[in-house]
Amino acid sequence: YIDTNCLWEVIEVDKTVLEQYVELKEEIKDLHNRIDRDRRRLVKIENEGVVSDTVKGTRKDGTFGPIKITGYPFPEVDQVKGMIKKRVTKLHILEDELQDALNAVDDFIREIPQSDLRMMFRFYYLDDMTWVAVAANMNSRFPKRKYTEDSCRKRHDRYLEKIL
Repeated sequence: YIDTNCLWEVIEVDKTVLEQYVELKEEIKDLHNRIDRDRRRLVKIENEGVVSDTVKGTRKDGTFGPIKITGYPFPEVDQVKGMIKKRVTKLHILEDELQDALNAVDDFIREIPQSDLRMMFRFYYLDDMTWVAVAANMNSRFPKRKYTEDSCRKRHDRYLEKIL
């Protein structure tokens, strides 16, 4: 006896795994971009070195007027280094989550009954192919069949609708 309510919960969770996997990959790309931008900013600050500004105030000799102040921007450097460290830590956490999601996606795909549909899912989710590339890949593997971008996408969508 199979409890169908439990089965549907498992399938629905599996479908969200696909969505979560795609979202995690994009979040990791975004985080990599932010870390790279922060590192470039840090290099720029370090290359520029000393910063200076002119303010009005009382000089050492007691006269009032413009005073040039120079120094190294330690607070800004510390802030950028701290941000990079936090983002790298977050990146490691997300990469661990992505690995778990990848394993779950792989398990989900392995349960698809049709071999060619499993291949389409692998190409699309695991290999990051577009639907055009999926169709081209399928056509090269199965030259006697005709796969199109739309046919691959529709089979994907129909399968997901079917398991809901």
